[in-house]
Amino acid sequence: MKADIGFLGGGQLARMSIQAAQRMGLRCVSLDPGADTPASQIAPAILGSLDDPEAIARVLRGAERVTLENEFIPAHAIREAFELSGANPAILMPGVDTLETIQDKLSQRLALARHGVPSPHAVPAAEGMSALGCPMVLKARFGGYDGKGTRYARTQEDLETLAVYLGDPGWLAEEFVSFHRELAVMVYRTPDWVGAFPTVETVQTNHVCDLVLPCDVDASEIAIAAVEAVGGFGLFGVELFDLGDGRLQVNELAPRPHNTGHYTLDWGGLSQFDVHVRLTLGLPVPSLEGARVAMANLLGQEGAQDFRAASRAAMDSQPDARVHWYGKAEAKPGRKMGHLNLPARPDEAAFELGQRARQAREAFYKGWQR
Repeated sequence: MKADIGFLGGGQLARMSIQAAQRMGLRCVSLDPGADTPASQIAPAILGSLDDPEAIARVLRGAERVTLENEFIPAHAIREAFELSGANPAILMPGVDTLETIQDKLSQRLALARHGVPSPHAVPAAEGMSALGCPMVLKARFGGYDGKGTRYARTQEDLETLAVYLGDPGWLAEEFVSFHRELAVMVYRTPDWVGAFPTVETVQTNHVCDLVLPCDVDASEIAIAAVEAVGGFGLFGVELFDLGDGRLQVNELAPRPHNTGHYTLDWGGLSQFDVHVRLTLGLPVPSLEGARVAMANLLGQEGAQDFRAASRAAMDSQPDARVHWYGKAEAKPGRKMGHLNLPARPDEAAFELGQRARQAREAFYKGWQR
């Protein structure tokens, strides 16, 4: 019997999507190169490489609908998998064409520019000197995330140090943006339904999302326009720059559930994972409403012990904290191991809510070291 949904990837995003699907009584399967993954702990899994067309074809043959956990699965491998499996490409959401545009960061930038969506001006890295000058940002066109594959050339000396990237066709150059803060919006889009979760502010530490807070800006219009620019259907995380003068720019898109949408697990309405499942199956999505919630990532630490004691410490600090653990085997420093959500109190300012979320996380980390 076929699964209702197949997930290409078996990490925490697949795990939480599968949990949402299972609450609806649905059967799921995931593909992952690891034997003990967050998703495989709760549902059947296929062991195989995410760039192996035959492994992907096994998922396509074994599921009614298929979706992505990440955007790094090569589009050409998925195309070949469809040929091998004989499955209808329409079962995949988002489609391969949209994935191909997004996973090449230069193609993504050019698509946004063609549709008039404000975003940093980008060119092939070889054109960076003549088109942009200093300062500029150099990025790997494929595979970079959380600051990986990003280099900053603020001076001429930096450019000389980074000269090897300027001649590499696998890199792009884009203008350096001096922004006030970073925002994010979870967008959903089908031929019948288009909408967005509330805009949130994201606080980054070492290029990794550290904290997500309620926001006083509505960036849904530009975020939806960005998804339309890449021909996207499904659920998308859209990250943006707030320039501080009323202008917004799109930083990047991800065609899947997103770290910045984890707060929706405890906001009282449909979560981003509920919506992801609905979109994958072609089910309707109602208007989305919920309470104000902060989210703090829980990263791996040196000397980490039992996360259960850490969770108790967090809840001792903030009794209304909700800890979500991903079930990863090893707490490598800096690795996303879980997150905690903290609902806002009546009339609580976002800054105060953020402070309480940080306090709960610090208590978690101290409890983790015992």
